[in-house]
Amino acid sequence: MSTANRSIRDVLYEPPGPKTRRRIRIATAVSIVVIVVLVAEVVRQFYIAGQLSPKYWSLFARYTTWRFLGRGLAGTMEVAVAASAVAFAAGLVLMLGRISRYKILRGLSTALIEITRGIPTLLFIYFFFLLAPQFGLKLPAFWKITLPVAISAAGVVAEVLRSGVNAVPKGQTEAAVSLGMRGGSVFFKIVFPQGLRYVVPALISEIVIVLKDTTFAYVVNYSDLMQNAKVLISNYDALLSVYLVTAVIYILINYLLHRLSVRIAGRNRIPGVTIE
Repeated sequence: MSTANRSIRDVLYEPPGPKTRRRIRIATAVSIVVIVVLVAEVVRQFYIAGQLSPKYWSLFARYTTWRFLGRGLAGTMEVAVAASAVAFAAGLVLMLGRISRYKILRGLSTALIEITRGIPTLLFIYFFFLLAPQFGLKLPAFWKITLPVAISAAGVVAEVLRSGVNAVPKGQTEAAVSLGMRGGSVFFKIVFPQGLRYVVPALISEIVIVLKDTTFAYVVNYSDLMQNAKVLISNYDALLSVYLVTAVIYILINYLLHRLSVRIAGRNRIPGVTIE
């Protein structure tokens, strides 16, 4: 196999032999047949239940339906963008604390990272929605969903950034110090920009998780894509059609983010190795 055409999979694993390839083809064919049968059975059950009736799908021929979903999508994107920005800022602070020379700051940052990574996003939402108002912290619905989602992602972002910083060769720091640069300048002008470049694809993947977590906006009555979809379901009793269209919208957004991640990763690929 030509080195120029090798992928990450080819580097990590040996190519399958003739028997293995034959087994893979058989397993693939069987899996396709099973999936087709299952999908056909699901469609049949929906047809029997009347969920494929035109009255449940005709609403998507109306401009008002798409405008309503579009408003919800705009709300979802606003939360996702704001939460991603807050998560990046908080993650950067936690990462700096995690690699600090001060033991107390390093321990506190490590604890906060583990807490944010270990607690489900929904619990953070309940805290801002139910408990925070009791302490006088009354936030708009936008921030009641944005802050919990951002806090939940901050720990992961911190670890991603730290992995990027650790991937920068130590020689970069030594060379900068030999030129008379100080610690802070070395980090923010030499080390961090290179480390950030390594982990941009991973950060984009985290945005996908943030986007998915915004679906909890219904808890705080914030008008996002999922909340507006629930309103359509209540008005038209079109459970299957609305959820299916909403799922397709989420899939398309996540697919575009995935392709963006792959494209950026391709610019930082190992020489002779392609990204799949």
